Amino acid sequence: MATITQTKSATWKAMVRRKGWPPAIKTFRLKKDAENWARATEDEIMRGIYVLRDGSENVSVSDALERYLNEITPTKKPTTQQGNIVQAKQLKSKLGQYSLAVLNSNQIAAFRDQRIKEGKSNNTVRLELALLSHLYNTAIREWGLGLTVNPVTNVKKPSAGKGRIRRLEDDEEDRLISACREHSNPLLTWIVQLALYTAMRKTEVLTLTRRNLNMTKRTVTLYDTKNDYLRTVPMTKKAHRVFEEVLNYQFRPKDTELLFFGEPGAGGIRKPYTMTKAWQKSLKKAGINEFKFHDLRHEATSRLVEAGLSDQEVSSITGHNSMQMLRRYTHLRGGDLVRKIEDI
Repeated sequence: MATITQTKSATWKAMVRRKGWPPAIKTFRLKKDAENWARATEDEIMRGIYVLRDGSENVSVSDALERYLNEITPTKKPTTQQGNIVQAKQLKSKLGQYSLAVLNSNQIAAFRDQRIKEGKSNNTVRLELALLSHLYNTAIREWGLGLTVNPVTNVKKPSAGKGRIRRLEDDEEDRLISACREHSNPLLTWIVQLALYTAMRKTEVLTLTRRNLNMTKRTVTLYDTKNDYLRTVPMTKKAHRVFEEVLNYQFRPKDTELLFFGEPGAGGIRKPYTMTKAWQKSLKKAGINEFKFHDLRHEATSRLVEAGLSDQEVSSITGHNSMQMLRRYTHLRGGDLVRKIEDI
């Protein structure tokens, strides 16, 4: 049964009571709104579909994202954690003022369109929507905030795009290595060379320790990868020589197992070498434009394909999660395919 009463502040409080259900209470500015809500709530209770939404109505998207960053993000890999922080910042800026219960698909679609108009890549927007979607799923399944629907599921995601391929051209490799060698810390050059010779991801290189290396068998065993499975990467002769230089580095501190170490931080603990600024300076000095560190991995993968390795062999080295990810390199086998069908 519903009761509508006027409060001292001249608002209208609606209360719905029914045996077996917790009281549903909400305050409105207009009496008509209170009556409409009371009728709708009674109907939902009668049909057994009423959900107490006070939690989601009182929690803003901004506050929910903050809770997500504190509780969920720390369980993810370091690179994903950093991505979550950047993505959450954009979501807070554009959608943070809405409550979880109020935000709808139309508003989320408008956010998507605005981000694309700002010149953000499709993948950037997809990742932002993915974080928002996981936030809602977490709120529904774990936080008990009374939500029943994830509004992101009804929003069309931007297409994934064709993927980025940027190769080193002409003498760019020599210029890049030369510029890195001019940096005061030799770790920068070794990191760049290993990314180019092994196709390992940046984080995989930066977190290497002695236990990852088998110099006799010329292999690198990666225990903590993006796809969460162990991977063994063979060393080329060039990679093997670089690792020998790294292991023989005379200024290596004794307080860390990291091959590529930074300065001691809080508690005297060293984290992996931070190379962003040095990398950018080296690119500028080498006169190389529109090139990202991750492009070294693309270059290395392209060379494996050009060397005649099969997709399965390339995947076992690079850790690509699906053959579809390797399709962007298929065109590199064009000359080989022509030779194979020449006599058909």
